[in-house]
Amino acid sequence: MAKKDKGEVKTNAMRILEREGIPYEHFSYECDEFIDGAATADKLGLPHDQVYKTLVTVAPDRQNYVFVIPIDEELDLKKCARSVGAKSVAMIHQKELFPLTGYMRGGCTAIGMKKNFVTRIDESAMLYDRIYISGGKIGCQILLNPEDFLKAAWKAEYADLTRE
Repeated sequence: MAKKDKGEVKTNAMRILEREGIPYEHFSYECDEFIDGAATADKLGLPHDQVYKTLVTVAPDRQNYVFVIPIDEELDLKKCARSVGAKSVAMIHQKELFPLTGYMRGGCTAIGMKKNFVTRIDESAMLYDRIYISGGKIGCQILLNPEDFLKAAWKAEYADLTRE
């Protein structure tokens, strides 16, 4: 079961949420090796449809974009490109994630990246009062209102991002 963490050091994402006055809950879990978001949700007993993953892409003009979708869904790259006004987007290589964002795979969140990237959150998040996102490191999840997440992420908007 998820445990609300009381004594652990705060991540950059948590500090930003607190600075902005955005309420959230922080949950931590033991994780020797990140597998995927579904394994994390199962480990914590969380509903898959309310747990979101953060994916980073690159467009032909070398601009990066961030997309946040439910863990069991797949990006529709054409929809994603349209949502940011790009010709196309492709997933970045995993080895590029940390140098680009400051976050490791499994701990990446759209809040507090090294640089600000235009962010799109799947419109399904609007169905929920609260959603789970990565807290900024492996073993850390944040529960917050999707509208608050929209405010905390840089140039974030809702969009239809997943495959049918």
